[in-house]
Amino acid sequence: MVSEDFPFDETTLVFRVQGKIFAMIDLEDTTWFVLKCDPDYALELRDRYAEIAGAWHMNKRHWNQVNLFGSLSDSLIESLIRHSYALVVSKLPKRIKQEYPCLLTVSG
Repeated sequence: MVSEDFPFDETTLVFRVQGKIFAMIDLEDTTWFVLKCDPDYALELRDRYAEIAGAWHMNKRHWNQVNLFGSLSDSLIESLIRHSYALVVSKLPKRIKQEYPCLLTVSG
């Protein structure tokens, strides 16, 4: 149920679930990946990891940029992607979640 598109320009790849963005990456600079995040958790992550910062050009309360070439473990990066996806799915209307129960399953 995830889709990809380029709504901003030819290089910014956006990942969506039911039309809602949960992740982005600039294909010309793959150093950083942008993920939606719970605001309190976003602050906690930024305090704990130098590789995580408020996302440039996004609402920094809800979006983090993650340095993919820093010292973060693959498992942490994967859990942040799952968190972003789950956060967006949790905000979808109840009827959408009932119509597509597979959205609620985050594998990995």
